[in-house]
Amino acid sequence: MERLANARRGWALEAEGDTHRDWASYIADSYYHPRRHCADPKSNYWKINNLGTTANVSRARQNSYVVQTTGLAIGHAWRGRCLLMTTDPGDLVLDPTCGSGTTAYVAEQWGRRWITADTSRVALALARTRLMAARYPYYLLADSPEGIRKEAEITGKMPPTYQTYGDVRKGFVYKHVPHVTLKSIANNPDIREGMSREEIDAAIARHADTELLYDQPYEDNKRLRVTGPFTVESLSPHRVLAADDERPAAETRAQADPAAPGFEATILDNLKAAGVQNTVKNERLTFDRLEPFAGAWVHAVGEYTDKDNIPRRVAVSLGPEHGTVGSTHVKEAAKEALRGAGFDLLVVCGFAFEAHAGETAKEFAPAPSNGSRSLIVAEETRQYGKLPILLARMNPDLAMGDELLKKTGAGNLFTVFGEPDLDVHRQDGKLTVTINGVDVYDPTTGQIRSSSTDDIACWFVDTDYNEESFFVRHAYFTGADQPYDKLKRALKAEIDEAAWSSLYSTTSRPFDPPTTGKIAVKVINHYGDEVLKVYDVKS
Repeated sequence: MERLANARRGWALEAEGDTHRDWASYIADSYYHPRRHCADPKSNYWKINNLGTTANVSRARQNSYVVQTTGLAIGHAWRGRCLLMTTDPGDLVLDPTCGSGTTAYVAEQWGRRWITADTSRVALALARTRLMAARYPYYLLADSPEGIRKEAEITGKMPPTYQTYGDVRKGFVYKHVPHVTLKSIANNPDIREGMSREEIDAAIARHADTELLYDQPYEDNKRLRVTGPFTVESLSPHRVLAADDERPAAETRAQADPAAPGFEATILDNLKAAGVQNTVKNERLTFDRLEPFAGAWVHAVGEYTDKDNIPRRVAVSLGPEHGTVGSTHVKEAAKEALRGAGFDLLVVCGFAFEAHAGETAKEFAPAPSNGSRSLIVAEETRQYGKLPILLARMNPDLAMGDELLKKTGAGNLFTVFGEPDLDVHRQDGKLTVTINGVDVYDPTTGQIRSSSTDDIACWFVDTDYNEESFFVRHAYFTGADQPYDKLKRALKAEIDEAAWSSLYSTTSRPFDPPTTGKIAVKVINHYGDEVLKVYDVKS
């Protein structure tokens, strides 16, 4: 009690002859005292910068989606308060409604792992771009030599020497502030009578417990951090047939309303309106006529006019609503199209294609005049004759219903990428892959154009393909514009040009022959369309 009195922290209340003694606690004694963050000390609303209390945050921006959350609430202005209160570095954060990727952005900033998902390809594209262009402060890891030195500087104590591994799960080096309690004053040997206010505060701070400010780790201003490696995955197009009482909502609605358009009718209506687009804006196959056809594998027939004003007959085969178009589907559709009618082109539409579907398409197509190889038009087979086959990928928005399509428009609902022109080389027991470009079919002329690698955004190699899952073991970037300067400007830092040149390449680094005997190469263009090519390299 004497120390409390000497520290000017003791006080007494007298009521009805009874004296009650207590100690004075100041707002500054605890950094995270609610009133310290209040706009009004009498309230318990936390103030957010200069926008007022939390009641005003929801009105700071008009939401466009039901689940939309402002950056203020999730972490930018609050510095990840929600995330920091509930997770530790290294924890896994799941956001099933990605939006623009705010949760992933904040999780990446604070050293958390993350998974985010969305049904909209627009949302995923925004989030991917945002994360790839993000810049973060470089926080000092507690499990690092720099972190140990900083901790010793803060506490004045040198911890025992141990090996560090840069493990983010051990946290960062955080700023410390005193947390003044009754014990830190009553048991403080430095407090004496006659001390000034400044001396009293310094004595209390020396013996007070400390709080770690988890939202204020120390930064290394000489280093800049970017988003770590991540992948953008799509769900498997396969699904398990459900019991009658667990059917998908689309099937339930179709049964409830027999007049509602089915899957085939919806696809054909949009195909007739949108046509088939390749990577060149003016090279679109536009249908003059498209009608349903009651075939086993051919579901519609129609006509289009090429650039020479010659009418061409086209057959259309639709892949499954919840499945992958395989080589058997392509083969049977081609055989049916060749049987009697004499079509000039077969269009096979699908949400996803097996890697071998393109190889099957080659069996039915004529050789290109320029001698290049193509997924759409390739070597002639005497057994079935000549038939150009166009593998058109259907936009996932087609599965979302007419309401979404009315808002997003009909652009690029059906696209064709083409066949990557690849060479596999063997030297000194190692393999390398070189990409020469992409062979693209022009539906308006029936010709094949060999484009350069300028039309390729990136390409990946699975050096040990197991025919079940594609693992990115090598990643490379190409394109007409050298992205090195853009990346350098975006990061405002020096980039290791030698390291970047190994990524900006059309020839892979050497790798060991696969144990499975197969490698796979995935090529992606600037629109996000992709094609997978598998090579058997056992020999």
